[in-house]
This record gives sequence, structure tokens and C-alpha cells, in this order.
Amino acid sequence: MGLCKWANSGNELMLRYHDEEWGTPCHDNRMLFELLSLEVMQSGLSWQTVLNKRKALKEAFCDFDYAQVSSMNPLSPDLLENSAIIRNKRKIAAIIHNARVVYDMQQRGISFDDYLWKFVDFKPIDHRIKSSDELPATDELAVNISKSMKSDGFSFVGPVVVYSFLEGTGVVNDHEVNCFRYLEIMGLLNCK
Repeated sequence: MGLCKWANSGNELMLRYHDEEWGTPCHDNRMLFELLSLEVMQSGLSWQTVLNKRKALKEAFCDFDYAQVSSMNPLSPDLLENSAIIRNKRKIAAIIHNARVVYDMQQRGISFDDYLWKFVDFKPIDHRIKSSDELPATDELAVNISKSMKSDGFSFVGPVVVYSFLEGTGVVNDHEVNCFRYLEIMGLLNCK
């Protein structure tokens, strides 16, 4: 069994993310919010940059507890002057804004998990990727989810950010079919 080409960078954080998280169906509301926030931060940057700053981002954003993040001030010097994180004002504001959206949904009895997974009838989509060259930047599903998320109040959720979010959360399985994780994840899915 092989490994997805993108995970062969030699970076330990990238390899661990690939081996332990990416593409694994996630149903934890806090983790879903964390992954969305990381994708917001990643926009225009490399994923490796985000993973290198993930620990600091978790500390700065209260371990991505969306109830706590929802009450944060996007202009806080603790965020804007924190050199350990990605200090993009628009991205910081979007994370806090999205936390408020997720928290408000929860207050209305809608979990972020149900909100996200309903788009695929609670069943991950398997693209049966043979080579990383086949990985799209986005697709029709991501475009539709992006439109819905924007109309429901989320920000910084364009189709490319959403597609990466879908891959990270396992809504879409884009592991290459010859990757050991592809078979592990398919085994996970077949057990449910």
C-alpha cells in the first residue's frame, strides 16, 4: 500500500495529518469548527504553514470552542499582535463570525454536524482518486454548499475553502485508492 502523493513531503505534521485526520469522517462539532477555521486561515497559504501554526491557533482561539470564540473581539491585540498565528484581520474576523453562526445554530437546536452532513445525506462521497493529479480545487457540491453557507451567514467560505473543508472532514474521501488510508476509511465506512 502506498500513500497519497501530497503527504510525501517529508514534513512530519503533514504526514501525521494525512495518516490520522484527513478524510476521516468527522462528526464532532468542535472539531468541525476547528477544521473550517483552519481552512479559512489556509486560504492563499500552504497547508503546511497552517499546520505549523495550528498549536498556536488553538491556543489563541480557545481550542476552537465556538461558544467561547463567538464572544471574542476580532480587533483584540491578543490576536492581531500575536506573531505565533496568522494575523490576517479578515480571516480572524471570519473565524469569530463563523463561531457566532455555529453557536447560534446550536442555540436553535441545529448541530454543525447535522448541518454539514445533510448535504450528502449523511454518507461520504468517494471520488476513487487514482492520482493526486485528479484532485479538483472545487466541484459542484462545494459550490452549492458554499452558496448555502453564505446564505446562512458564514463568511470566507468560497468553493475552494469549502472543498478543502469537505476533504478534511471526510465528507469527501479524496485519498488515492492505493493509499493505505483509503482502505482504512472505506473499512470505517463499511462498518457503519
